[in-house]
Amino acid sequence: MNLKTKTVLVTGASRGIGKAITLQLAKRGVQRLVLVSRNRQKLAEVASEIDYLDVEVTTLAVDLTQSVATTIAISQAWRNYGPIDILINCAGVAHQAPFLESKIPKMQEEVSLNLMGMFTIVRLIAKRMATQKSGVIVNVSSLMGKVAAPTMATYSATKFAIVGFSQALRVELAPHNIKVVALLPSLTKTDMIANLKLFRWVIPMTPESVAKSLIIGLSRDSSEILVGWQSHLAIWCQRIFPWLWERILLMAAP
Repeated sequence: MNLKTKTVLVTGASRGIGKAITLQLAKRGVQRLVLVSRNRQKLAEVASEIDYLDVEVTTLAVDLTQSVATTIAISQAWRNYGPIDILINCAGVAHQAPFLESKIPKMQEEVSLNLMGMFTIVRLIAKRMATQKSGVIVNVSSLMGKVAAPTMATYSATKFAIVGFSQALRVELAPHNIKVVALLPSLTKTDMIANLKLFRWVIPMTPESVAKSLIIGLSRDSSEILVGWQSHLAIWCQRIFPWLWERILLMAAP
C-alpha cells in the first residue's frame, strides 16, 4: 500500500497506540493526517512532534460518545479536507475490577467509547467510502478480543465484539472495495494500563512495536493482525489445551 498519497484519520491519536501509529504514519510520508481525540492540548502536542515532516495535519477535539458532535465534525472534515482513505480506530478505555465489584458507570463508559463510539464513526466514514468505492478501515481490538481476561470482563467483551464487528463488516463492505482489518495487540505499555494490576508472566509490548506491526500487516493485506509472540502462544494454548489455559489464567490473574 502506497501511503504517500493517502489521507488517514486516527481516533485516540493523542496517546498510546493511536499516537504511535500517528507518528509511524507521518514518518512513512502519508499525505494528510486527521487526528481525533477528546484532549485538544495533547492533540496539539502530537501535531507539533511531526511538524518537521512534510505531512498535512488536522486535529479534531471530539468525544466519540457524542454522536451528534461526531457527525458534525467528521462531515465538516470530509468536506474541508477531502476523502478519508484509511480510518484507524484506536480510541478506547479500560477499567479493571472483578465483575461482581464493577461499577455500572465504568462499564457503560467502556461500552460507550469502545463500541458505540467506533460504530458511529465507522458508519459515517464507511458510507462515504462506499460512494467512492475504496477505503481501508482498521479497528483496534486486543488479544483480549480472542482470549478473555478475568478482572477485565467488560473490556474483554467489547474487544470480542470489535473482532466480530470487523468480520461482519469485512464481508458487507467487500463489494464496495473497502477492506476491514482487525489489529490485536497484547498488553501494551501505555498510560491506560498505568493503574491496572498486570497479569503474571505477561511482558507488555511497546506502542511503537504495535504501530510497526500494523504497517507491515497493511502491506501484506492482512485481515487480522495479531501482534506479539505472547498473543500467538496464548491463542494456540487456548485452542489446543483449553483446560490448561484456564488454569494458567487462574494463576496469572491479579
